[in-house]
Amino acid sequence: MSEDPRRAPGADLPAWVAHIAAELGVDPSLVDVDRILGVAGDVAHSVARPAVPVTMLIAGLALAGGRTDVLDVVEREAQAWVAG
Repeated sequence: MSEDPRRAPGADLPAWVAHIAAELGVDPSLVDVDRILGVAGDVAHSVARPAVPVTMLIAGLALAGGRTDVLDVVEREAQAWVAG
């Protein structure tokens, strides 16, 4: 059994990402799970845990609108939020 909590029984994150990406018509190679989790962690610790899903939805909408620097911007702004 893997020590990786993302692969815990019932919580296989790679399988979930592959599944939901297919269901939504998204190329799973575009999903950088480690980067997304890192940015989500920045938001959780610098802003608030409830801000994570809302922020990630906004980030996804920005990506759909053509922005390419979304994770960089969210990461920068979350770090500045706690410093500000």
